[in-house]
Amino acid sequence: MSIKCIAIDDEPLALKKLVNYIQKIPYLELVAQCLSAIEAKQVVKEQEVDAIFLDINMPDLNGIDFAKSMNQDHSKGPVMVFTTAYSDYAIEGYKANGVGYLLKPYGFDEFEAAAQKVRDICEIRQQAMTEVTTEPNDDGIIYVKSDYKIVRIAIDDICYIEAMSEYLRISCIDRPKPIIVLLSMKKIEDFLPASRFMRIHRSYIINLNKVKEVKKNHVVLDDDTSLPIGDNYKDNFMNYLNKKILTK
Repeated sequence: MSIKCIAIDDEPLALKKLVNYIQKIPYLELVAQCLSAIEAKQVVKEQEVDAIFLDINMPDLNGIDFAKSMNQDHSKGPVMVFTTAYSDYAIEGYKANGVGYLLKPYGFDEFEAAAQKVRDICEIRQQAMTEVTTEPNDDGIIYVKSDYKIVRIAIDDICYIEAMSEYLRISCIDRPKPIIVLLSMKKIEDFLPASRFMRIHRSYIINLNKVKEVKKNHVVLDDDTSLPIGDNYKDNFMNYLNKKILTK
């Protein structure tokens, strides 16, 4: 695969080194080299970019703020690798969804390892570029793209769905391993029938028919998975539950 990337550094010599390293990696395609993040923003507006290698400490717009602006949609934003002479920025870099952090002066081996990580993520995105291809309300079936395959899922077999950054783990009662797909919680939540599925936490949607027990602030499902009930979702879930509770 070819990964379209941008190199950004306000120091000309550092930019030249970065460009040289990129050009040595066969699967990286350099589409622009920029001396500022502001210049790079214009490039991103004009063409598709898969990855960005960028310095952090730059005038006008630093690399951290630039990365945050590019990665508002984590499933589509460019993959970020930071380069800097300051180790203090490491935590901030990862908070800005950076997948690599190269401390200057870094060598080619370090750069190549970061590039491989970028490649792995881009391949996962491509493999898992997921779309639901049938309406579940018709026959209770959805199809998703996962790991080079189109996978058939009976929605009644779904136990719960877990959000992991831009990916979802769909756990089914009849499968030993969850299905990993690239999809937003909102899209799958809108797609599943509300009478049978409910979001109980920022990270979890459950099949209401698979609820075995409710203990304090946790739901226990048929497969004995215990999931937390988030404060923002508790009232909605308890309203549903109270309608089902038998009393005198």
